[in-house]
Amino acid sequence: MCVSISQVSRLSFHSFGGSCCERVHGWLKSSSSLKLLDVRASSVDGKARWVRRNVSTTTQGSRSNNTKSSVLGGTIPVTRIIDEESRTKIQQQPFGNLQQRLSQDKDLPKLLTVIVSDLETTGFNRTKERIIEIAAQDLAGGENSTFQTLVNPGEVPVTNTNIHGIRNDMVRRPEVPRMEDLIPIFLRYVESRQKPGGYVMVVAHNGKAFDFQFLINEFNRCSFEIPHNWLLLDSLPLGREHMKIIHPTVKPKAGLEVLAEHYSLTRDGDAHRALSDVLLLSQVFQKLTIDLKLSVSDLVLRSHTASDIATAMAKNKKA
Repeated sequence: MCVSISQVSRLSFHSFGGSCCERVHGWLKSSSSLKLLDVRASSVDGKARWVRRNVSTTTQGSRSNNTKSSVLGGTIPVTRIIDEESRTKIQQQPFGNLQQRLSQDKDLPKLLTVIVSDLETTGFNRTKERIIEIAAQDLAGGENSTFQTLVNPGEVPVTNTNIHGIRNDMVRRPEVPRMEDLIPIFLRYVESRQKPGGYVMVVAHNGKAFDFQFLINEFNRCSFEIPHNWLLLDSLPLGREHMKIIHPTVKPKAGLEVLAEHYSLTRDGDAHRALSDVLLLSQVFQKLTIDLKLSVSDLVLRSHTASDIATAMAKNKKA
């Protein structure tokens, strides 16, 4: 299933310098400026398949059988998010914990892509509210490594503008993509950053309790599956662990702003806007991995699969 995004005008990719090293803290090199690139796409010939369940849904926005994205005159072809061979390899792995097996792979640094993410929502209810902004940054850096867009929540009103500054008139517009149309675009962005045959670790601050739950619910609502080769890492426990070492007698506060102040980092943009939070978290996450002396394997062992979090959500719902 593909989607035409020829009318999407608020979808943006960004570029910044950087190189990928095997050490976590070597994955991100800061840049003094980020250039916003406008991305528009049109339909072309070529086949693509997405990880999508056969559930009938009603959506708005134009759809086509084939698409590609135009970036500064070049193109990023739409390819399968997980091809059949990769899917078979994942499904046929020996029984056991995926994180444990992956952490023992000597080629792990060559297989793993780390993407820092953040999202803003219409409210706090994980099932009733909707995502209205999403941003992500590949820590390996390079061209088109950062993704950001507003999201049209449909009929769900924005009730927490006082937190992020996003108003109804900013997102409830025909040119702003709805989530069902945006998911294939976001999957294509992640797939374009993914190493061949590799895995993706999505990092979010307070992700287990907030971001990942929203993401899982939105994927389910739009009849998509989160790819099986994604791992989800909440950076909040890392912050608490570090702050507990610094202040062992005090209950640690480890919000993003607290950690940024602790590390004397300067925010680029407004607080609680997705891209600004992603850029700040990318720096904080790098410093936390250094201070806690965490290897790539350590991070994998601390991560969750979407299935792990969905199971915990179901248990909490029954409780």
